[in-house]
Amino acid sequence: MNSSDTLIQQTNLLSRLPYFAALDDAALQSIADSTLSRSYGTGQIVMIEGEPCAGLFVVQSGRVKIIRSSLEGREQIMHFAGPGEAFNDVPVFDGGPNPATVQAMEDCVLLLIERAVMLDLFDRYPQLAQAVVSVLATRCRQLLAMVEDLSLHTVTARLAGLLLDYAQNLDAPTLTRAQMAARLGTVREVISRSLRELEQDQLIRLDGPKIIITDRTKLAQRAKR
Repeated sequence: MNSSDTLIQQTNLLSRLPYFAALDDAALQSIADSTLSRSYGTGQIVMIEGEPCAGLFVVQSGRVKIIRSSLEGREQIMHFAGPGEAFNDVPVFDGGPNPATVQAMEDCVLLLIERAVMLDLFDRYPQLAQAVVSVLATRCRQLLAMVEDLSLHTVTARLAGLLLDYAQNLDAPTLTRAQMAARLGTVREVISRSLRELEQDQLIRLDGPKIIITDRTKLAQRAKR
């Protein structure tokens, strides 16, 4: 792929981000021209929680997981980001350190828009401010929903909801028991017990590493408990 094709591909990718959707082609091409392309192998660390913010990352290909860790080394997976998704926006705007660690789940290519470039874009394109407010408001709602899940619902209920969410997303990665535990803020043994409980209630069927939903309606009801 030549540089012209790469620029067109990156411009199209940026145009699908809520931040830049309102900008014209010339502005998008200018932003794409200032991005840095970085490749990461499976398992490689993209950024580390607490370190200075490099800028806004956009997933061009592959998938990453965004995690926070306790002092004891226990992980909480906050989000999985795939093609067309951005992450690390909060420290770009508040000047703080990276809020989480990001690790490549597979070989991936990320675009980096450096923080100084992002701040300059706000000066040049005031309409970006409304898009940022909307994106960050959505992020707040997602975090509130996560807090509600952790405090008000059982692990089995949260697992039921997670299985339903991933069943709707054909591009979502297949999660291991350990990844489910990290996503739900628990441990692998508890996930295994919850899976057996859901299977005994005939809501799912376990086929080795595969989890097959057998009663979507009742599984949705269980997710609300």
